[in-house]
Amino acid sequence: KILHSFSWLGLESDEPPVFQSERAARHQSIALSLLEQRKAYKCYCSVEELERMREKARAEKRFPGYDRRCRDKTDDQDKPFVVRLKMPTQGVTELHDHVQGLVKIENNQLDDMVLLRADGTPTYMLSVVVDDHDMGITHVIRGDDHLTNTFRQIQLYQALGWTIPQFSHIPLIHGPDGSKLSKRHGALGVDAYEEMGFLPEALCNYLLRLGWGKGNEEIISREQAIAWFDIQGIGKSAARFDIVKLTNLNGYYIREASDKRLVDLIVPILKKKFSVTQTGEERLLKGMPGLKTRAKTLVELADLAEFYVKEKLDFDEKASYILDDKMKDLLKHFAELLETQTSWTEETLEDITRKYAEQVGMKLGHLAQPVRAALTGRTISPSIFEIFTVLGKEETLKRLRNI
Repeated sequence: KILHSFSWLGLESDEPPVFQSERAARHQSIALSLLEQRKAYKCYCSVEELERMREKARAEKRFPGYDRRCRDKTDDQDKPFVVRLKMPTQGVTELHDHVQGLVKIENNQLDDMVLLRADGTPTYMLSVVVDDHDMGITHVIRGDDHLTNTFRQIQLYQALGWTIPQFSHIPLIHGPDGSKLSKRHGALGVDAYEEMGFLPEALCNYLLRLGWGKGNEEIISREQAIAWFDIQGIGKSAARFDIVKLTNLNGYYIREASDKRLVDLIVPILKKKFSVTQTGEERLLKGMPGLKTRAKTLVELADLAEFYVKEKLDFDEKASYILDDKMKDLLKHFAELLETQTSWTEETLEDITRKYAEQVGMKLGHLAQPVRAALTGRTISPSIFEIFTVLGKEETLKRLRNI
């Protein structure tokens, strides 16, 4: 899902992905080399011992970390062990962060972290440092919830004699109420927004603007983003995710998208409900200019477009109410008038409809609404004269007669 989401957003990597699970032997070898150099040690403490250790520390209002009781043992014991890094016990570790600025931590707040578990598998803290080093990573940009991890990883870089990358810890995204974004806010994976009908360029634009800006610019293209972006522009405070703003921005990008692209995107959505013929796709392409101005997501757009491709319309409650027997007869007579027309343009059809409304003692708007209901099954749609031309004469007459 992650790889698909990156591809959908147009964020293509320069190199193929590296999987930590395939590099376990490399990670293990690094831990064992530190063990040989006495920069790491074997810890034989059981889970129960570790928990009692933490409880005692909490009761004494001390940092509830590992108390290093195995750190200076020299005898090998015949029982399971983990490999821990010998962290500094005094002094301060400093981090010059590109977002957070200068951040410090007392080293006595960092316990001796585990590098290899009792079953020999490497921990994330070991794997990520080894992988970043081997891949030549020079800059690490990640959430500020990793800030404490970074201080631990710095110790590992130093123990190995490796160059420490430059770090930038960016604020997390919060919900509209200011609390950490969670499931109760509807926090979803990127793939969910694709399913909800958002365009990738809209989501990229919106996420870029969360916590970063370029003056008053709201609409930022991919090319502009690449040219303008600077890590220094990221704020220290968390941004709030607003689905309404994202949806409105998506509406803009839908209006700007080509008609052909939008047809290609909504046809698969429509096909989940019913078959779409070649004629249906041609109508969608012709009618897209009038549809896309009314939708803010592709799902909405597909819903609005259904009447152009469905063989048999479903009439909603309002449409059914408008189309009583008297109105059905009126529309059938209107169909007879339309059948005599040789010119099938919006201007001609509007003129004919206006004259027919006057003839039957109605205002144009009062006639247009039942016509709309007959042609679409709904009371909201693009202009009926646009619908006339998109459906064509034969289909228009068929729908007016078969209600």
